[in-house]
Order: sequence, then structure tokens, then C-alpha cells
Amino acid sequence: MPRNPFRTFFPSSLTALLSASLLSATTVAQQPTRAEHAMVVTIQHDASDAGVEVLKKGGNAVDAAVAVGFALAVVYPVAGNIGGGGFMLIRDKHGRTHFLDYREKAPAAATRDMYLDAKGNVIPRMSLVGYKASGVPGSVAGLTYAQKHYGKLSLAEDMAPAIRLASEGYVLSAGEAALLKSKDFKDFPATAKIYQRSGDFYKAGETFKQPELAETLRRIAKDPNDFYKGAMARQIADYEKAGGGLITAEDLAAYEVKERVPIKGRYRGYDVVTAPPPSSGGIVLVEILNILSGFDLHKLGPDRSPEQVHIITEAFRRAYMDRGDYLGDPDFNTLPLAQMANTKYAAAWRSSIDVSKPTPSAQLVRPAGFMPPPPQTVKAKESTQTTHFSVVDKDGNAVSSTYTLNGYFGCGVTIDGLGFVMNNEMDDFTSKVGVPNVYGLIQSAANSIEPGKRPLSAMTPTILTTHGGWLRRGKLAYVMGTPGGSTIITTVANDVITAVDNGLNIQQVADAPRFHHQYLPDRLDLEKKFPAAVADAMKAMGYTVNQTAVADEKNPGTWGDSELIAVDPKTRELLGGHDSRKDFGKAAGY
Repeated sequence: MPRNPFRTFFPSSLTALLSASLLSATTVAQQPTRAEHAMVVTIQHDASDAGVEVLKKGGNAVDAAVAVGFALAVVYPVAGNIGGGGFMLIRDKHGRTHFLDYREKAPAAATRDMYLDAKGNVIPRMSLVGYKASGVPGSVAGLTYAQKHYGKLSLAEDMAPAIRLASEGYVLSAGEAALLKSKDFKDFPATAKIYQRSGDFYKAGETFKQPELAETLRRIAKDPNDFYKGAMARQIADYEKAGGGLITAEDLAAYEVKERVPIKGRYRGYDVVTAPPPSSGGIVLVEILNILSGFDLHKLGPDRSPEQVHIITEAFRRAYMDRGDYLGDPDFNTLPLAQMANTKYAAAWRSSIDVSKPTPSAQLVRPAGFMPPPPQTVKAKESTQTTHFSVVDKDGNAVSSTYTLNGYFGCGVTIDGLGFVMNNEMDDFTSKVGVPNVYGLIQSAANSIEPGKRPLSAMTPTILTTHGGWLRRGKLAYVMGTPGGSTIITTVANDVITAVDNGLNIQQVADAPRFHHQYLPDRLDLEKKFPAAVADAMKAMGYTVNQTAVADEKNPGTWGDSELIAVDPKTRELLGGHDSRKDFGKAAGY
């Protein structure tokens, strides 16, 4: 085999041209934000400042993450929340790791066929909009659990910035004002009253105050049990019941945060610590990286070159096939995680990759002898309205956290008098076997609706450290994560590859154009700013290429929002990379 078989497929002149253009594009990119002691990176600048404020008061990375989580519920209500749920990955200064699962749960009254009509057909939008779309929210439980078990300050100190932002308000940018102009609030007067002044839309430069939410946050800071077992829980349950929802006071009282064992892998001398189920993200990320570990990507071509894109896409295709067939809530299913992480299994998948052309998904055959027979497969949903934040403190404690309302402003329902929007996380379950959704994402019947079950997610908070071996712990290297629905896993994988294999700085990593393949539909998705010459080369190779960003219908042309931190291996300075796709966030440190 030639040393670089791509040279026989791509003309040398085209490869040289692509290499020059790609390298030129990366050299003009912005440089990372630098800080000596601590760093917070989020999608909204006030939330980043809230994290830094708590760090300067003596809080650790978990305190700062709690401050950011509550602050984003105020300043980024599209996805920041107290009515949703998510995941938090913690690595302390001693190298110990913890994973908090505060994902939403199906109410006790939920049933497998609850979104089907009398004829067995899916009722349009029932799992997306309105009271029956919500799972039992976990964000308040998760954030307060993190503070109690791993923070240094009090909950009131951590929540003070969020309470101030809600009561005193924050100034809206043009982009933030535009986000409040949703057309989905017409059936929800309480939501329209808060976010749209009942039709008098907010404009850029105006101060947005949320007094009801401020009071709710004060009540949580005083007694977080009020949200799940007190007067607030009864208020939520009564409002849900009046609207025909399923969440009861008993559901709220029964909610619990789960501490799970993180998924761990290794890539190019780094230890990878990432999300376990009910996230599909971590194990699929490890499988992708295991497949790619046998290729010298940097020698194939520069970042986002057709040579690299092809090999990476083929790894995506194979890992997403496994994601679709096997993953679900680990409390309800036995999942073949060890098999999926097996490096010999990855090697078998790797040997099936044709370096000169794509393997059609319909022709893909899983290597024999490694995996159990897959359960019945289904088409499943995955929303894109999520948010991620990364934190590192002065002692080297790190947090990578991704949480969500699922849809744009969740289900649209605001709990009147409490001032927060509820999630529509029930849409992440399987409504009916064999019915495709807008994203066409495949996953197994293990993700069907059951009372108390947590829906499968792609959220992939991830931390990389240098490999320390048995005698010493590794050093913190990267804190990573992104929103983006089904594209989350591929975005995090590309962020790892762009940093580790291709050596781009962390700001360039955050800004690099994205590509995605999820096995089915058999299509290579490219962001609109993806280099046209590379897109043409992929088409010539045989890929069906889509460059209209259908994976994110609310944000045409782009997806995801990588909020990243790297540690300079020489100076140990912290480097923050805020995704420039959203112009109202920032990396902040001191």
C-alpha cells in the first residue's frame, strides 16, 4: 500500500491547494484568552463573569460551575435552566473523577405509547410542546448536590450572581434579544409575559429583569428541598395538573441525583475521561478515538483536509451504528460498554475502512465475535438546544458540564409565579418503533418510555489529562464539551482531534468548521463555512454531502457551541476558547 494512498485519489495540485488554504485559515484565527490562575468559558458573558466572581471569593471549580449553571438559567433561557437536567463531570486536583447524572426522568404516569393516537400513530408535537412533554427536572438537584458534596462556599454564595442578574437584570445584545422572539409562546401567556412583554418585544440594549425567577432562586438558595419536597414542589405539581401534565409532587419528591462511574479511554498519550450512560456520548467518543488511533491523521493532511475528513467520517459512521443499536438508560438495560471500548473491536472496525472511498451505511457489517445481538432498533429524537460550560480553578480542579431544556425554551410552559420554563425532555424517548424524526437518528428500543427512566442523551462533557501511569497522576490538559443534539459527539471528537492530532490552539479548535456523520441517514453534514474545495472533494469520493445544516433547524449554517479550556503544557497557563458562533459569550479568567 502506498504511504499515503490518498495521493492516488486526490490530485497533488488539489491537495497542495487545500493544504495551503486550510493552513492560511488557521493562522488568522483569534488567539485564546489567557489566565494565570483560573478560567471560565460559557456561551454568555454574564454567566462567565458569575463563575469568575465566585472563584475570586474563594470558591473552587464546582462552586463556579454551580454559579454558572444558575446564572445561565437567567441569562440564557433558551437552554440554561432550572426546569431541565444534565450532566457534570468533575476532576479534582488529586486526579479523582466524579460524574453527576441529573438528567430528567419520566413521570410515574408516563407510558410507552403515551404519544400515540387510537390508531397507533404519533400525535404531532405532543412530545415537544405543552405540559405532557416534560420530564421531572433535575437541574436544581444536580447543581445543589454538586455544591453540597464538592463545593467550598455556601449555596447562597454560589447563587448570589444569578439572583442579582434576575432581580437587577442584564443588558440584551442583538443576538440575545432575537432569541426571545420565539413564535412558540402564543399558547403560553405566562411565558410570553416574561420573555416578550406580551408582544412588546425586547430590543438590543434593553435591560431584561425577571423578578419572579429572582424570588424562586432566593427560595432555592435558602432551602433547595423546597423545589422537590416543599411548597414549591406543590406549586409545580398543581400547575402541571391544571394544564394536563403528568408531573406530580410525588415525582418531584422521588427525584435523585445519580453518581456514575465515568467512561475512560486513552488517545495519543492522553487519558480521556468522559460521560457514561444515560449519555451515549462518552462511550461513542471512546470508540471513535479507538478506531482513529491506528491512523496517523496528521501525516494524511492538514486539519479539515479531505484525507482526514474521510477517515474520521468512517469512524463516526461505525461508532454511530453501535450507538443506535445498543444504548439506553443503564438503570433499565444491560449495555455492552466493555465491548464497545475494546481496542481489538476498534481494530476490527478499522480494518473495514476503505481508505479510498466511503462504505455505504447499508453495506456496513459489524465485526463478528465482539458484540451481543442488537435489540430491535428505532428512530429516535435528539434536540440541539443545550449549553455547555467549562471551569478550571487555581488549584487545578476542573468541571465540564452540559445541561439542557432539550428544545428551544423547552416545552414552552412557564410555571406561573415561579418564572422558569419546563423542559420537553420526553421527546428524547422513543415515541414509536420505526417512525423517523427530523434528525433521522437511530437508537434502540432500550430507550422506550418507562416511568422513572432517563432518556438517552448525546451530551459529552469530557476532560483529557496527560497519561500519568501507575505511579503518578496525569496533568490536566483539556476541558471540553458542546451542545448540538446528535452532533455533540462528533463535535467533541473533532475538537479532540484538532487539538491533539493537528496542534491547533484552543480558540482555533472552537472555531474550526464542523462535519458530522451519524450512520443514518447516510449523509455527510458540513457547516456552511466548511471549505468548498473539501466539500467538492468529498462529493467526488462518493459521499452524499449536505451543507445546509439541517441538523440544527434553529441556527441554519452552524451547529454546536464548544466552550473549551486547554492548559499550556510548558507554563501551565490556562487557555480559554469561546466558540465565536455565538457572539455574546466569552472566556474569562484571572
